[in-house]
Amino acid sequence: MSVKNKVIVITGASSGIDEASAKLLASHGAKVVLGARREQRLQKLANKIQQQGGQATYRVTDVTKPEDLTALVALAKREFGGIDVIFNNAGIMPTSPISALKTDEWNAMIDVNLKGVLNGVAAVMPDFTNQKYGQIITTSSVAGLKSFAGSGIYGATKFAVRNLMEVIRMESAQEHTNIRTTSLYPAAINTELLHTITDTNAKQGMNKLYASVGITPDAVARVVDFAVAQPDDVNVNEFTIYPTKQG
Repeated sequence: MSVKNKVIVITGASSGIDEASAKLLASHGAKVVLGARREQRLQKLANKIQQQGGQATYRVTDVTKPEDLTALVALAKREFGGIDVIFNNAGIMPTSPISALKTDEWNAMIDVNLKGVLNGVAAVMPDFTNQKYGQIITTSSVAGLKSFAGSGIYGATKFAVRNLMEVIRMESAQEHTNIRTTSLYPAAINTELLHTITDTNAKQGMNKLYASVGITPDAVARVVDFAVAQPDDVNVNEFTIYPTKQG
């Protein structure tokens, strides 16, 4: 059980859960391929991993563009000789009541949280199918398990991701391609997600909750590391990560 030498593509890697995951996985010997929109942060993270003896490379990536995900996977294959895992974590959470009709934000969440995941899946599926192994890790949310007022569209994207991962798992078993899927359902994890909320009341409520019970992204990173380290014939496919204090 080890992540050593596994080539792992990570989206949203410039901060939060994916930054923490990249650091932890690289410290355990994984080869990480970082994708996000903010180049300076990607470069800083890759340099830090390399300075600490790890292996990392990066490419500026917008998950809403299929060609960017294809190029990120191509980078993994070019730099490290293949791909074993993709971690789809890029996401936004501009929560608000449906009645506020923030339709631009609705569409942005669909583009990033759902289509972005689909673009990641499409980018790795040919390789995973041909080599008959691979792992797709995707961040859903506790809002993908139960409904919350104010999170109607966000939750809809996360419910969709939950369904998508389970169907990929089932179809892979039927097709004998051995593709493992892991869905993460984080609760109050202190990341930059709250920065995307523009609705005043929603932002105040979420800030109060996270200030009270929020925990660090390292909690999720440890789960990711555990999931990747499992033997190829073991699929640990769902994890809910709550702060102990959160009700």
